[in-house]
Amino acid sequence: MVNDTSLLGLRHRLARDVKPGQCDEAGVRRLWWGALEVIQKALMERDVHTGLWMAAPLPALYEPDLLRQLKGWVWAPESLERLSPLHAALPGSGRPASESAGFCRLALEPRDGDDPLLLVITPQLQLALAIHGKPGERQLLMRCDAESLSDALTMVGERFKGTGSELADQLRDQLTGLGPLRNDPDFDRCFWPRLAEKLTETAPSLTLQSLPDTSNAHAQQTPTHDLSLLEAMTHEVRTPLATIRTLIRSLLRRKDLPSVVENRLQQIDVECSEQIDRFGLIFQAAELQRKPSEMQLARTDLGAILQTLEPGWRELLDRRGVALQLGIENELPEILSDARRLEPMLGGLIDRVSRGLPPGSRLLLLLQPAGARLKLQLQVRSQASSTAADDAADIELIDTDLVDTEPVDKEQVGTVLSWDPSTGSLQLSQDATRQLMASLGGRYQARRKRDLTVFFPVASAHA
Repeated sequence: MVNDTSLLGLRHRLARDVKPGQCDEAGVRRLWWGALEVIQKALMERDVHTGLWMAAPLPALYEPDLLRQLKGWVWAPESLERLSPLHAALPGSGRPASESAGFCRLALEPRDGDDPLLLVITPQLQLALAIHGKPGERQLLMRCDAESLSDALTMVGERFKGTGSELADQLRDQLTGLGPLRNDPDFDRCFWPRLAEKLTETAPSLTLQSLPDTSNAHAQQTPTHDLSLLEAMTHEVRTPLATIRTLIRSLLRRKDLPSVVENRLQQIDVECSEQIDRFGLIFQAAELQRKPSEMQLARTDLGAILQTLEPGWRELLDRRGVALQLGIENELPEILSDARRLEPMLGGLIDRVSRGLPPGSRLLLLLQPAGARLKLQLQVRSQASSTAADDAADIELIDTDLVDTEPVDKEQVGTVLSWDPSTGSLQLSQDATRQLMASLGGRYQARRKRDLTVFFPVASAHA
């Protein structure tokens, strides 16, 4: 029988035979977020489709594919109960936790502490991750040996038994279906080097520090430091937004929500997704500036992508009072691009062109052949100019290869961002947008104040 079944006791068990750390709070939190990226990437590389995870005090996993495929439990503070879709998982609720999709909410007790904890058990990869230690002696713990994991699961099982619910049986059944505990020795060897690599890609701190008074060295270091700082900031924004979105989507699965609450939550979900994608593009642009990578392009049906994304774009534009009109010719050839990265990039172009448009405007999205390429055009039409003649002219093919009247960003912010005073928002600069689109096989050309054109190479028959 395990005496201490608190999460604090579990962290003490994971820290057994480990020397005290020397991190401060900011440093150990940075290690935690970097480790979550490394772990989730490892799970997706191993094509994990079944397993379980447990976390406290908030969901640690945020990759949608993993959340859909793995069974989860989250110990969360009582103050989050109103946001939990899984009140059924609490003792005395009258409903078993297995009825809830996504992850189940459990009560976090005062003796558990507030430090984050994550257990992941899958056939391919099994590990425990935690932050532990007193102030000034903080450390990140990662254990994937069978003995530590077995002890941790035993402690969780004893804790579940103490609730008087069926959680212990559920946990036992889940673990039985996953087979015996075993470790991936490759992950054990590569985790810390991969975490170190991840940390080198982000700024060491968001705190400004004085530099030696050497003007030449400062001039050489500033661009790289700025890009690292931008990458760190985008990561710090996207990660909590992803957690909020996960909580919201789980809550939306409840059937007893008032319609006004459901509508508000859906709006929050949409806003979170838009900002996650937006900051994701900024991160990619910064990463491309620092580490140009070779293009890995494949055959892509651009017309099908546009038609798939159209409903979401219409919803975005409806909120802004802007109409969307698609003009996609039939039987278009495939292009060479990266469909996974192209989708958020196209959404970023829609957001860029439509942001700040007056209500009643129309956004035309046209896809047509142009020799050995496909031409994607985004054109803005005001309500006053919406006539049948204009519509016909909009869809007429115009050769714009030799014409480039691209506007200049009014206020450049570093090498990646620009400030648009008319909308009061930061957006990718024209140069960063062009480079990011080029990495997707496209040739980006901005036209008038908002109109733009992108040319994509047509895939050959043997591509």
